[in-house]
Amino acid sequence: MLKRIQALFQSPAEETPEKTFDDVKVAAAALLVCAATMDEVYGKTEQAKIRTVLKSFFELSTEETEELIALAESEEQRAVGLHRWTQTLKDAYEVEERTRLIEQLWEVVYADGELHDYEASLLRRVAGLIYVPDREAGEARKRVLARLGVET
Repeated sequence: MLKRIQALFQSPAEETPEKTFDDVKVAAAALLVCAATMDEVYGKTEQAKIRTVLKSFFELSTEETEELIALAESEEQRAVGLHRWTQTLKDAYEVEERTRLIEQLWEVVYADGELHDYEASLLRRVAGLIYVPDREAGEARKRVLARLGVET
């Protein structure tokens, strides 16, 4: 009880500063984590792919990437749906950037070498929610499969 009262009187300057990311970065990272965990296996290969994608896409340092992933993992655990993230991304990006995000989501779900039905379903839903036309979403998937040397 005493600690709670003391906390009320502590100034914000005494708190540890926390890195904040804009909503777009958090939304994209949370979707990547959501895609990676959709099959209930969040392995090292998927985590590494998310690091690579975020670092490249947003031009982040290694430290910033790790902080963003930690925040995204927390957000993904508390999320009740995709709407907040997809709305943020749809409003922030043009169709080319949204298509690029879909391609990166495909990279994450294929990182473990297999596509789970839940992962495929998620990507179809996300593509629709961020208004990426079916044709572009399909082409994004084909590009990823070609890079990975996977035949359908």
